[in-house]
Amino acid sequence: MKKIFLALFCIVIIIPATAWSLDPVKIGMVTTLSTKAGYLGEEVRDGFRLALAQGGGKLGGIPVELVVEDDGADPGKARQIADRFIKRDKVKIMTGIIFSNVAIAVVPRVVSSDVIYISPNAGPSLLAGKGCDPNYFNVAYQNDNLDEVVGQYVNEAGFTNVYLLAPNYPAGKDHIAGFKRYYQGQIAGEVYTKLDQSDYAAEIATMRAGNPDALFFFLPGGMGINFLKQFDQSGLNRTIPVFGPAFSFDERLLQAVGSAALGVKNGSQWTHDLDNPANRQFVAAFRETYGRTPTLYASQGYDAARLIASALKSVNGDVAQLTALRTALRAADFESVRGNFTFSSNQHPIQNLYIREVVQDEAGIFTNKTLKAVFTEHSNAYVGECAMGE
Repeated sequence: MKKIFLALFCIVIIIPATAWSLDPVKIGMVTTLSTKAGYLGEEVRDGFRLALAQGGGKLGGIPVELVVEDDGADPGKARQIADRFIKRDKVKIMTGIIFSNVAIAVVPRVVSSDVIYISPNAGPSLLAGKGCDPNYFNVAYQNDNLDEVVGQYVNEAGFTNVYLLAPNYPAGKDHIAGFKRYYQGQIAGEVYTKLDQSDYAAEIATMRAGNPDALFFFLPGGMGINFLKQFDQSGLNRTIPVFGPAFSFDERLLQAVGSAALGVKNGSQWTHDLDNPANRQFVAAFRETYGRTPTLYASQGYDAARLIASALKSVNGDVAQLTALRTALRAADFESVRGNFTFSSNQHPIQNLYIREVVQDEAGIFTNKTLKAVFTEHSNAYVGECAMGE
């Protein structure tokens, strides 16, 4: 009997310590699930959850508990949630923020607490430049990127007098700056609206008087739906070609806008029709799980989860190894739905940027079709302003 007891004791003590690590890694997601823009957060959350489900509740083989709360697009509320995640839930990884003004209010507090923040959407210039931080990663884009590609395309298409429209908050200004960085023609007007504005009659009247040969606008979520419908009702869409970043032409927004968006060309780093194995698998799985075509927000949530998975696997789930965790994240050792994906030295993506066109498919669904890659392996304009920069 004594020999049997000793043998069992020996078996117990040689079991690897990781086998006893039953507590999952907590990941805090602060995102926008209410207001007119609430579906944007839903898409990020659902993309992230799909990756988690495909891993059987694990990322990189590590059990994960995803804690999700709605910030209501309110910077103050988002700060409170983030503080609670850090102090009460002891999270070491956070993600989820949709809007740039919310990110600017929350991210510096998070990363200064030795918590990793991985942005699945907002990419304000401040956090890419002077406000960059070793604990901050952006898996989506830098805000200007999707406008830079449109500015270049508009030049190539021969437009020379463009009217610019965006909401008056950090992302709106970044998007206009990105467009103007590559656009070389004249500006027929540059107008900034209230955030979450719903009536654009005055702006449309001013645009009509300015007689531009094209319109570039950034109005995400419900703002874009309202504007495009009103622009269509004005009749100007029949004489003024429309361009913008993908945020105003995502798959869910297009179902609400309908034919008013047909023919609009927009810039994006992703589309559901990109032909690579990771993307084909993702789009099929998302459609099967949720019964709809994913938006770029969903693709970013999915990639955020897969990036985290690669890092958790590298550190065997030990998120206290902050230096090793950062190193693993920088390596970006995962298959992105966008194809080739690496990080610049300010920890924002280097990736291809495309022009898409809004079309109606054979089933009558309004969707995006990729036309061509305008930029390949494109970084961002703020690398040199970042202390980690090249």
